[in-house]
Amino acid sequence: MTPRLSLAAALLALSALPSAAEDAGGTSHAPEIVPQDWSFAPPFGTFDNAQLQRGFQVYKDVCAQCHSMRLLSYRNLGEPGGPQFSPKAVEVLASQVQITDGPDEKGEMFQRPGRPSDRFRSPFANEQQARALNNGALPPDLSVMAKARPGGADYIYALLTGYHPPPEGFELAQGMHYNTAFPGHQIAMPPVLSDNAVAYTDGTERTLENYARDVSAFLMWAAEPKLEQRHKTGARVMIFLLVFAVIMFLAKRRVWAKLHHRDASHAA
Repeated sequence: MTPRLSLAAALLALSALPSAAEDAGGTSHAPEIVPQDWSFAPPFGTFDNAQLQRGFQVYKDVCAQCHSMRLLSYRNLGEPGGPQFSPKAVEVLASQVQITDGPDEKGEMFQRPGRPSDRFRSPFANEQQARALNNGALPPDLSVMAKARPGGADYIYALLTGYHPPPEGFELAQGMHYNTAFPGHQIAMPPVLSDNAVAYTDGTERTLENYARDVSAFLMWAAEPKLEQRHKTGARVMIFLLVFAVIMFLAKRRVWAKLHHRDASHAA
């Protein structure tokens, strides 16, 4: 199939989504996304560093088996506003992966332990390998997923907790899974989280909901690492505008009070 025909087929599939959102009986299959209470919610929210560390653990142990995060480096895990791992912890986390480097003096590529300056290691060598190992589906990069999808962290949480048996009469395509948060309620990605799937060490209850919440927060930070700084800047701007408005109001009253007094004197 030529690229032009592939594009046309993709556009045709997208145009069919609205009609596919309802079955023959008129039942809606629109995504079901319930807003959650996040610590980083605007206008003054901040990230919970402990939650981000747990979220990274969920990503590393579960999500990283299929999904890349090419825009992040391991050193970002120690920066202010993020998980804030210690420099030593960042070095250890980076060294746990093998990075392809080179060529060496013999002109050959080689494997070495990761460094803090390295980008997150991708699970697949290329797109073709990723599709071949996932029944033709390409697992998307998660670097900016929380900003790329409507609903952001709410969508990711709803997706990870939205796997259920299909309702009676729902025709599920082969190789697909029923998910209430995904458009059309059919998704190729199988459910990847379950209770006790990740070994938390800080006493947080090891439930699917906690895993989903923590990794959703981590992906939100990954997509917008300067969010806390933006909130602080916005707060300062609002305070400045408020003070400026009060000063201008008082100045206006003072100027007009003089004018009224002068007009009253002239009239007398």
